[in-house]
Amino acid sequence: MNLILEKTKQVRYFTNMLEVFDAANIAPQNYDWFVSDIETNWTPVGFSPIDQWFSGDELASFVREHEVQFIWAVFSAVPKGFRSSPSSAPYVEGNPRYWDGTEPMPQLEGALFEIVCWDSSGTILINLPEQAAHSFMARYPDTRPLATARA
Repeated sequence: MNLILEKTKQVRYFTNMLEVFDAANIAPQNYDWFVSDIETNWTPVGFSPIDQWFSGDELASFVREHEVQFIWAVFSAVPKGFRSSPSSAPYVEGNPRYWDGTEPMPQLEGALFEIVCWDSSGTILINLPEQAAHSFMARYPDTRPLATARA
């Protein structure tokens, strides 16, 4: 499912990934992650905003230990052990694919789904598994299909 959460008071602040994972009932440890197009509200020691791979354990630890707001970012979930060299990194800022009227798929080849941090004012979920989508919508009833955001 492709969903968007924006224009709501149901979140303390958008794109706190610990809260996003919790709301969707996603255990980041179950995947490897390519995180790209990163801009954050602060840069913790040892963290770099360059495009990078995280193991699920590394990402889970990072979001648990650091309350970082991702202003812009694309979190691409892939099966554990799958790491490719992307020819072009997934990006969010200036990307028209979310609004062009088609149903977007994850940008990274081999990605199962992607979580997009949109300008610290929205969260876009692309190809989210149905159970995770229902969990997220139950937590945040203002979530709606991405297609309706383009209408």
